[in-house]
Amino acid sequence: MTFEITFVIIVVLLMLVSLAKEIAKPAFIVFIALASLLLSGILSPADALRGFSNEGMLTVALLFIVAGAVKQSGVLNQIVTKSLGGGKSPRKSLVQMMGPMAGLSAFLNNTPIVVMFTPVVRKWCKERNIAPSKFLIPLSYATIFGGTLTLIGTSTNLVIHGFMLEQGLDGFSMFQLAIVSLPAGILGIIYMVTIGYKLLPSRRTSEESFEESSREYLSEAYVEANSPLVGKTIEEAGLRELSGLYLIEIIRNGERTASVPSYKKLMANDKLIFTGVLSTIVDLQNIKGLRVETGTNLKLEDLQNGSASLMEAVVSHQSSLAQKTVKESKFRSKYGAGVVAVHRADVRINDKVGDIVLKPGDTLLLLSNKDFERRWTNSRDFYLISPLKEPEVVDSRKSIIALSTIISMIALAAFNILPMFQSALLAVIVLFFTKTITFEGAKKYIQFDVLLLIACTIGIGIALDQTGAAALIAQSFIHITKGVGIIGAVIAIYLLTTLFTEVITNNAAAVLMVPISLAIANQLSVDPMSFFVTIAIAASASFATPIGYQANLIVYGPGGYRFSDYLKVGIPLNILYLIVTVIIVYFVWLV
Repeated sequence: MTFEITFVIIVVLLMLVSLAKEIAKPAFIVFIALASLLLSGILSPADALRGFSNEGMLTVALLFIVAGAVKQSGVLNQIVTKSLGGGKSPRKSLVQMMGPMAGLSAFLNNTPIVVMFTPVVRKWCKERNIAPSKFLIPLSYATIFGGTLTLIGTSTNLVIHGFMLEQGLDGFSMFQLAIVSLPAGILGIIYMVTIGYKLLPSRRTSEESFEESSREYLSEAYVEANSPLVGKTIEEAGLRELSGLYLIEIIRNGERTASVPSYKKLMANDKLIFTGVLSTIVDLQNIKGLRVETGTNLKLEDLQNGSASLMEAVVSHQSSLAQKTVKESKFRSKYGAGVVAVHRADVRINDKVGDIVLKPGDTLLLLSNKDFERRWTNSRDFYLISPLKEPEVVDSRKSIIALSTIISMIALAAFNILPMFQSALLAVIVLFFTKTITFEGAKKYIQFDVLLLIACTIGIGIALDQTGAAALIAQSFIHITKGVGIIGAVIAIYLLTTLFTEVITNNAAAVLMVPISLAIANQLSVDPMSFFVTIAIAASASFATPIGYQANLIVYGPGGYRFSDYLKVGIPLNILYLIVTVIIVYFVWLV
């Protein structure tokens, strides 16, 4: 084993461990790994930067803009509500929902689809007295089914496609993956409305949990007329460093200040709303000039009116908030919203809000002004789960342009009139020239951290290939699986890709597995397409945990799920996808 191979393998292993332990943002970890390979001389600058000009990565960037234009046009807003129907038969409604969701996700990014429709589905269920936990995991799974149907269904498919083109191979055609994923998806929907529906729990949502337990964490106090606190700032009055309570709102003469700054001065008769551990309310009672209301019946609806609103936000995988306390993150000053309560899995965390260490998947109940949603809808730190508002674009002409543009783009690529990259580029040019989307609007939808992650992992994949590390790993892999034949090798590739997807990210898992799989295919003298298709399906078919895929994480808290719910419902579905993939791959590409 040469020094170069040893060094690359060590760097990759350290990267995998760092990603699994979430010691920093995934894009930063992978960037450091690529930089190490460049500075050590393993990769030349040209090779290290090849990922940034990779056709697959650039296509992903263009598709972010196309999908953003369709989203803001408002053409999607009525789809789910209409597809769910009247709700007389929940299982029928489930089929009616999962079909359109899979169809949308075949051509649009599934993350915004799940974010958009989680509150719609939850409201629909609440109106019909159906537990939303019976519908939200299926919503997530349906978008995963759809993402594997087409070349543009997920960024993972495009990354693999880009690598194949780099190697001088034919990439995926628009619907090539559907040979496997369409039957798998149909069986997946059948499973979800039969066995899966029975396995899904009936639980309170995070919204219901926040509402039902509001008496346990909300309290109110009044500044007395002759109080020594009058004229003092919040900080001077000692209201910022309470041991278990957190000031979230001041009501003065009917006007509300949500996300209360430390410099705000108190006035007589101010009503102060606190959240936190009510057993520590004695701290308030000890403050002279502050009258604490006992036996209060405060409800969440009492916190909001025209100037203040409540909404939920789910902490994302790549959030800068993760592993920090609310206080350390300076949430109030950074985002202009106060954290009222935090919901994790199916329970509210009963601690002082400022001391809660946030984790991906946590659902935050936020009190903010009306401008908050507009400013932070596309935040990378959290997904806003709030009822759909009027679409940003109300011009029906632009809605038609957005929809017809994406349909034309798909047709151009599907019929091989233009390659996928050129089709997406043409679509973006049309959207800009027709002013369906602006340059400022486009920036909101481009996920730069995802693009950086893809570009860097492509460079690492090149290092694995060029140094011979991929060939060495492939040789060891073949030796281990030689007793089970080519089907055993396909199964092993599928399982390994699934494992990587669950503990790191699907794009990183795919890029690392592709050069290894190409080396395996060359050594076994089989069509490498068999392994590429297997990796594309396995990297996306993540059902067994809430952390392996963004769509699963988004519904985790709002649905009131526990980690075990994903295991119980998702593992049989993972096995189903594995069986379907291996059988079809074998008969289509290996026989």
